[in-house]
Amino acid sequence: MIFIILGFLLLSGVNAQNNDNIIKLKVNDHIFDVELENNSATQELVKKLETGNVTVNATDYGNFEKVGNLGFSLPVNDENMNTEAGDIVLYQGNQVSVFYDTHSWSYTKLGKIQNVSDLKEVLGSGNTVLEFSLR
Repeated sequence: MIFIILGFLLLSGVNAQNNDNIIKLKVNDHIFDVELENNSATQELVKKLETGNVTVNATDYGNFEKVGNLGFSLPVNDENMNTEAGDIVLYQGNQVSVFYDTHSWSYTKLGKIQNVSDLKEVLGSGNTVLEFSLR
């Protein structure tokens, strides 16, 4: 019976081990999985990560996010949205924001940090180094 189920899953294109839409974010000594959105910005970000990690020096802004310059631009697919803790967005094509609280604005959503219970504490106060990498 198990072979029939596995065969069905393979034929239907389902892959339980597919982590193509997950990258890592390292903040201080914490490593988070980030589930990426499916858009042109994330596709280009993954291409960039294939050549090496991306490090962003982020500062606190508005007491709801850490924001920093990527050092390169990504395609913009801005939409008005309400962010929440764990959301990672692209702002003005070349800045990345990691939200630890809510905010409403027009952004390109890049992804969502998984298991994000103490994000504000992990991000700390002041400047923070964000390191994005492939799994």
